[in-house]
Amino acid sequence: MVKLTTRHTALISVFAALYYVLSIVSPYVPAIGVPDIKIQLEALIASVFGLVLGPYLGFLAALMGAFVAWVLPPGSMSSYGMPFLLSPPLNALVVGLIYYRKWKQAFVTLGVLIVAFLFLPPSQPLTEFWYVSVAVIWDKVIALLLIIPSAKFAKHFSSPKSISILYFLLAFIGNQADNMWGADIFAVPIVYNGIFAIGDIAAVQGLFIISPFIYPAIRLIQAVFAAIIAVPLLPALRNAGWILQEKTIVD
Repeated sequence: MVKLTTRHTALISVFAALYYVLSIVSPYVPAIGVPDIKIQLEALIASVFGLVLGPYLGFLAALMGAFVAWVLPPGSMSSYGMPFLLSPPLNALVVGLIYYRKWKQAFVTLGVLIVAFLFLPPSQPLTEFWYVSVAVIWDKVIALLLIIPSAKFAKHFSSPKSISILYFLLAFIGNQADNMWGADIFAVPIVYNGIFAIGDIAAVQGLFIISPFIYPAIRLIQAVFAAIIAVPLLPALRNAGWILQEKTIVD
């Protein structure tokens, strides 16, 4: 765990402010069948937070940024956005864990999020509604399996010409952790019934079944943009001494 210093606090504040600014200017994609849920495209920057600040400071920066974006306009403390506040921080956490040589913790974190869905109401009984779980987790399982090769073979992508591939893979994994938390928390009755007033579990299951047709594509697009941002940004911040001075998987 990184000891929190005044400099770290300043960096967290700067990146949290960046997140809020992006939340104002970035477009969003309404969730299929639940337009009150907005897939915030600025959440992709959380992957960059994990690369720059590491897993724990990146988590705090993304959490603060997401909270401020929820409290202040255009968020304005909407009850619909509150359950998903942990999505961007988990993105930063998982990316940072992998990049800073703690890939096993990242694997466990994403793995737990995936397994949790199997025990939530839309998947129960699993023997009958297994297809709901498959629809939700298939792309997350791919992301989970990508963690090991991304960490083990990162040095092969460390050249300036190929580093973007590594950043893309890490951002894809992080965004899938973001998405998995969103699926988990929406599958909790107090959320889908209490907040979104969807009382019919069959309707909730229907929303999850159609999810594979759009959400993986969104995560791929977010990963592409995160990689585009990270490629020039990380060397610049490293030269300026802003990046966490610890060994990474490309060192």
